[in-house]
Amino acid sequence: MIFNKHDNLEGLHAPFGASKSSWLRYDDKKAVEVYNALKAKEMGTVLHDWARQTILLGIKQPRSKKTIYNYVNDAIGFKMSPEVVLFYSEYFFGTADTICFRNNVLRIHDLKTGTIPAKMEQLEIYAALFCLEYKIKPIDIDIELRIYQNDEVLVHNPSPEDITNIMNKIIHLNKILIDNEGRM
Repeated sequence: MIFNKHDNLEGLHAPFGASKSSWLRYDDKKAVEVYNALKAKEMGTVLHDWARQTILLGIKQPRSKKTIYNYVNDAIGFKMSPEVVLFYSEYFFGTADTICFRNNVLRIHDLKTGTIPAKMEQLEIYAALFCLEYKIKPIDIDIELRIYQNDEVLVHNPSPEDITNIMNKIIHLNKILIDNEGRM
């Protein structure tokens, strides 16, 4: 048999494909909710890419309460780098939306385009990864974390102990995972 070609779909997954069979149990309302959530995730990806490009180009946006404009303008104003990977090990790494370290101040900003309330823990983990990767003690720096969501800016200054605790957890779990790999 000669199968139909669908070159434009190779490597993609359908929102309701065979590998995610839970949709078989969805009612109509749940199917629409799941589909809308997937579309919102796609839009978030597009908005993050637009923001990254805009920051790299240094194109300030109109003053506004709009989340994305504030995020872009602050990133440009603080001379932040977008989409920076912070790496401790193959088990522990992540990509900060924007980050800068200048004059002993670590800034990490996160753009949230969804409606689910964001958690500052994610940014604290980025701060811990930064300190681990660059061998900086949290006690020696100031840290400001910001989440941009729903036309608000949430600002958090974690204590050095908060970040140190996360760093210690990463180091501990990394060792456990390495030891586990050696036993397999």
